[in-house]
Amino acid sequence: MLRKLGIVVFVLTLGTCGFQMVRTASAGPLTVPIQKDVLKADREAQSRVGGADEKQPLPEKGALIGGNGIVEPAQRETRVAAQVTALVKQVLVKEGQQVKQGDLLVQLENGVELAQLQSAEAEAVAERANLARTLKGLRVEDRDAVNADAQAARARAELSASVAARTEQLAKSGAATPDELDRARRQAQQDAAALKSNEARLRAAEAGSRGEDIAFQRARVLGAEARVVQAKAQVERLAVRAPLDGEVLQVKVREGELYSFQGSDPLVVMGDTRTLRVRMDVDERDVSRVQLDAAAWVTADAFGAQKFAGKVVEVGRRFGRKNVRTDDPVERNDTKILEVVIQLDSNERLVPGQRVNSFIVAPVPKT
Repeated sequence: MLRKLGIVVFVLTLGTCGFQMVRTASAGPLTVPIQKDVLKADREAQSRVGGADEKQPLPEKGALIGGNGIVEPAQRETRVAAQVTALVKQVLVKEGQQVKQGDLLVQLENGVELAQLQSAEAEAVAERANLARTLKGLRVEDRDAVNADAQAARARAELSASVAARTEQLAKSGAATPDELDRARRQAQQDAAALKSNEARLRAAEAGSRGEDIAFQRARVLGAEARVVQAKAQVERLAVRAPLDGEVLQVKVREGELYSFQGSDPLVVMGDTRTLRVRMDVDERDVSRVQLDAAAWVTADAFGAQKFAGKVVEVGRRFGRKNVRTDDPVERNDTKILEVVIQLDSNERLVPGQRVNSFIVAPVPKT
């Protein structure tokens, strides 16, 4: 009985396995792809810039060389920054304004530095006055006073000498005591020494200041003037000026904000927009066909089919990664590019930083 039951179970198990195998083999796919994925898989990836890819041969000589580009000023953009961290006191320009080299763009807070400059200038004035006084020596009135003191001292010395001589004669005859003679002699010596002192002071007044005093005072003047220069430099560091003639493209700060020179953002972005250029990414497969002065043009999505003519003025000397990337999913971003600069004939309508489609006319081969 048990044996028959086991045979029945075996047959049922074998039949179930066979049924599952047949069902699996005849079943359709477990998932159904979305229609847009099917269309995307069937689509052939074509280059937007007219260059070759894996599915196309290289273009013949004389064809256009295409690539993405970005508009920039003639000498690229200049990111104007300061050398110190300070509050923004005043912004004197606005975006789109034309400025000259040296024009004040942004004034940072400089109250303390101005006070230090005024103090240094006052000190320099005082030291120059001292130098002038040292060079001129004593005034005429002062020299006259020293001369008068010398004459008075001479008179006292002569009088003391005369008194001492008479006292000595009287002492010999006994009419004067030795003490009186001693006092007369001492007074004569004192007045003679005073005369020498006044005469030396008179000679110094007539000779003028010593060379050492003049040199010392000149050194003090130089030190004071150096402190003025230093104070002016501190004030000037807080005045951000235009490094070149050009247009203010962007103002990055507002009055009252704290600017830090250690950050990555500048105060002002400017550039010379009298001439615009396009920095174009040329695929590494097309660089052999790029030549200087070759005709070129660019188009922008904002202006439809309008062409902005120009010519090639610079060809890079080193390959690098793409500078301009689009949102196209079929764009190849892993290729190397060479930067080529196109100078536009006109600077109208296009704006620095704008992305454009760039085209260069490759040279026609000679036959």
